[in-house]
Amino acid sequence: MTLPRAGTSVGASLTRHPLRWPDMEPSGGSLEGKRVTVMGLGRFGGGLGAALWLARQGADVLVTDSAPEDKLGSAMEALGPLIASGRVRTRLGEHNVSHFTTADLVVAKPAVPFPRENRFLRAAEAAGVAITTEIAIALERIPVGCRVIATTGTAGKSTTSALVHHILTGCGTDAILGGNLGGSLLDALSSGLVRPSTTLVIELSSFMLYWIGRIGVRLAPDAAIVTNINANHIDWHQTFDHYAKSKQILLASQQPGATAILGSVVRDWPIRPGVHRVVIGDTSPRIAGLSIPGRHNELNAAAALAAVRAVHPHIAESQAIDAARTFKGLPHRLEFVTTARGVRCYNDSKSTTPDATLLAVEAFAENPGRSRVHLIVGGADKGSDLSPLARLAPTLAGLYTVGATGPAIDRASEGRSIPCATIDDAAAKAFERASPGDILLLSPGCASWDQFTNYEARGRRFIEHVRSHEDTR
Repeated sequence: MTLPRAGTSVGASLTRHPLRWPDMEPSGGSLEGKRVTVMGLGRFGGGLGAALWLARQGADVLVTDSAPEDKLGSAMEALGPLIASGRVRTRLGEHNVSHFTTADLVVAKPAVPFPRENRFLRAAEAAGVAITTEIAIALERIPVGCRVIATTGTAGKSTTSALVHHILTGCGTDAILGGNLGGSLLDALSSGLVRPSTTLVIELSSFMLYWIGRIGVRLAPDAAIVTNINANHIDWHQTFDHYAKSKQILLASQQPGATAILGSVVRDWPIRPGVHRVVIGDTSPRIAGLSIPGRHNELNAAAALAAVRAVHPHIAESQAIDAARTFKGLPHRLEFVTTARGVRCYNDSKSTTPDATLLAVEAFAENPGRSRVHLIVGGADKGSDLSPLARLAPTLAGLYTVGATGPAIDRASEGRSIPCATIDDAAAKAFERASPGDILLLSPGCASWDQFTNYEARGRRFIEHVRSHEDTR
């Protein structure tokens, strides 16, 4: 895979049906009175954040989502006052072509399925309507002087981004965290919280990067981290090559003097001339004393440390390491929940790829006395190869399968897994079979939308169930 010459658009090579994105700079003028269609409200803050921000700019906002209102939960509650005042209108349960062709601007949710073939976006393009995304609008408004540390990768990007932010704030540096991790950067950018002295720490998904490259938004991070690459979201990207090239947009956006921090499996990815390359791998120093388990988290911490030191060399390495050691981890990512019936229970619902599950299992294999793992896997099918999950069966105290992919994992395990209907069923069976000192780990390796609205809801259900059995003191 190669990157295009400087000055060309990576995104232009990523679509089989090129769209002519009209020349309209959302940041180039007032949005007062402009008709803006927000496509995809979402549940993680992007669509909601864009709608709230656009309304405050005086735009005539229409939010449209293919999901019905009762599936959009707290996002609709947050929009309630604006809907009541008439500043935001909604079209839910379906999209209407006219809402895309008569708008002045369309703000698309980055994860909208098959954007290259989406008839609503193509109708907007044919009508000469500008198309952008929430993260693109935010990037256009970063004040001059701000430093940017951006992270992508298949696994570990959320933890690494949060670690960077934790280290910076722990060392007294003004920093704001946003992007794919959840929440919108627009509020911080428009409220004066972001100053030229602020460091923005941004997690970027492959979807976000695809759109950034396609629209041609300037990103240019001072430090770019790519943790790793494995097959993921193939249902969306259609090919692994498209997925990988979308990730590479982050590196293609860097300017001379910046730093690219690459995990060992992407160590040879091309970078721009004048960009400094740092490789994080098996030979990287171990950071002892971290609160989060596993060698993969040591590598995440090493990448975070390298990014902090590259952008803020005045921060002493020892100070940064001390700050990293106080990081307790993120919800739904190898999160210790409770001890129930003598079994230590961990919620890793954010694991939506087999590779992430393998890392989670390895994290406990490295700890003496924590080798007996009861693992719950399965969920919605994203097109990933699930055989690595099945191959774990003989190495575990129990492999419990749930969700739409459960039967396929069962077949691949050749009868060595335990079929279960739901997470509750799986946890109940694990408690029946487990011994005191064992570990119950929810690390599904699959998406959540077959049985849950998102991975957070899946994790909360697991937490509720195991806590109902927790040991009393």
